Amino acid sequence: MLFDPPLVPATLIRRYKRFLFDAELESGELITGSCPNTGSMRGLTTPGSRCYLTRHSGGTRKYPHALELVQADNTLVGINTGRPNRLVEDAIEEGLIGSLGTYAERKREQKYGVNSRIDILLQDPEKGLAYVEVKNVHFRRHEGLAEFPDSVTTRGAKHLEELGDMVEAGHRAIMVYLIQRGDVDRLRLCRELDPAYASAFDRAMSRGVEACAIRCDITPEQIRAETMVPVEETRLNSVS
Repeated sequence: MLFDPPLVPATLIRRYKRFLFDAELESGELITGSCPNTGSMRGLTTPGSRCYLTRHSGGTRKYPHALELVQADNTLVGINTGRPNRLVEDAIEEGLIGSLGTYAERKREQKYGVNSRIDILLQDPEKGLAYVEVKNVHFRRHEGLAEFPDSVTTRGAKHLEELGDMVEAGHRAIMVYLIQRGDVDRLRLCRELDPAYASAFDRAMSRGVEACAIRCDITPEQIRAETMVPVEETRLNSVS
């Protein structure tokens, strides 16, 4: 996925009110922009960090700049939570996620469960239905190890329960963790930050939900799904 138009380099001043950030452009201009990530962004909001911005031209946007990449731990990290679904679709098309690319039809944002929408629904006359839920990952504390979540996510636990319900209804259900950084080689649940999510994950695995993680390759010019990396807790439930 190419960044078009090209990203604008800047220096992060602060991120605040969840939706906003201040930055200094290379010209010295100070700007306020929108932050397309309402999570904690733990470890990615250090003042003075190199960052890259999307700039929307025209229209009636109050803030034409949006935060896209932040440099942390000497690597570029994608923070835009609007990217993962498209990147996972690309990975499915390219055959990176087991047999998911062999389904005949793919739909987005289909209603299921209790007032929920599944990110990607795969359909096939022979294979049946496969429900694919996508989560964005960018948290890293230890070398080579991505972790999820980086804060409490009640909604994430609800999604795991609903995926388990789909398995018990006779369908396939897959949890995909899209890692928007290239300096990791595995993913682990951050159990101490959200024990309830970890418990929901364990229950989902026991019910037959599958899980996998996809690592991205990121440059200031593009972001692409690169390869699968192991999820330490899956064992027998890795995607095939």
